[in-house]
Amino acid sequence: MKTIRDIADGIADKRVLMRVDFNVPMDKKNGEITNDLRIRNALPTIQFAVDAGAKVILMSHLGRPDGEKRPELSLEKVAVRLGEIAECNVKFAPDCVGDEARDAVDKLQSGEILMLENLRFHSEEKDNDPEFARELSKLGDFYVNDAFGTAHRAHASTEGVAQFLPSVAGFLIEKEVEYLEKALAAPERPFVAIMGGAKVSDKIEAIRNILKKADALLIGGAMAYTFLKYQGISTGNSMVEEDKLSLAGELLDEYGEKIVLPTDHLCAADINDDPEVESVGKHIPDGLIGLDIGPETAKLYAERIRNAKLVTWNGPMGYFELEAFAGGTRSVARAVAQCEGISIIGGGETAESIEQLDLQDNVSHISTGGGACLDYLAGKTLPGIAALQD
Repeated sequence: MKTIRDIADGIADKRVLMRVDFNVPMDKKNGEITNDLRIRNALPTIQFAVDAGAKVILMSHLGRPDGEKRPELSLEKVAVRLGEIAECNVKFAPDCVGDEARDAVDKLQSGEILMLENLRFHSEEKDNDPEFARELSKLGDFYVNDAFGTAHRAHASTEGVAQFLPSVAGFLIEKEVEYLEKALAAPERPFVAIMGGAKVSDKIEAIRNILKKADALLIGGAMAYTFLKYQGISTGNSMVEEDKLSLAGELLDEYGEKIVLPTDHLCAADINDDPEVESVGKHIPDGLIGLDIGPETAKLYAERIRNAKLVTWNGPMGYFELEAFAGGTRSVARAVAQCEGISIIGGGETAESIEQLDLQDNVSHISTGGGACLDYLAGKTLPGIAALQD
């Protein structure tokens, strides 16, 4: 895969159209950015282009405006924050196509940065409309994709634009692919994968692909109860995907020696802000919902994780939004941070749990795209990466 490094000698005074992932969390009350990690992650590629003398034009989406112009989802505040982080003036265009966008690009000087307005104010972005992609491409001489979080979507700004311009990856995508390939191509052993979250169906392809390569798959979250029920273990009122029991059975039959399931649980009769927590063994009594792995399982999982040479983790171990059921996820997070091997965190809630404990500097890599990371681990082709030049 070619990267911006490969075109460095040719981008001075040229327009570099760069897709970044600035879909940052914002406070619903005041509209302020609550976490600017995605902006900081994109900075090395942006700065590289600036230092090479390029005119840098950034495009991103924010939220789900569904083709409508919604002021609260404008990228103007993001442009201001980027300027503060990069210590420079970041210009802003009130649209991403049309006369206003073209005029803003025409006024841009070498070494300057322009942020285009939210791509998803236009429904053509998600539709991967060829004409919309062509209009975007007219704003640049080169295209750089550094938005791994959207690389699994064939949108106009991720796949469409690449058909019209010389197209390369940014440093963030390069890093993502490098780490995920370590898990898929030639993993160091023992390779321990951790999967959590609510549904088997959300991660089935990733589970299948990982099981072919990993030495052990530790399962937590609500998805564990579908596997346990297939084994004849009582799951009480826990969430079970009844239509996926046979699928869980197939995986257990084929990879049973690799799949590790919880041996105890933290439960409650219902989910509320002040639950009455009960710790139970392997079998969950009627009337109780399994909401976290128990202390015995947490200890077992932590030992397997700490002794691994490669760890991948995607999905929480329980209903970690409630403090009472966050312990299992935190235990796994600490173990991953203590692992001396390579540790890859699969974005989303998993990354959030690592950051809550301030352990981000103790893991090898935190993916910036939960869905893209899962699709990559599932062996799928990511359109936004496949479109780049090799």
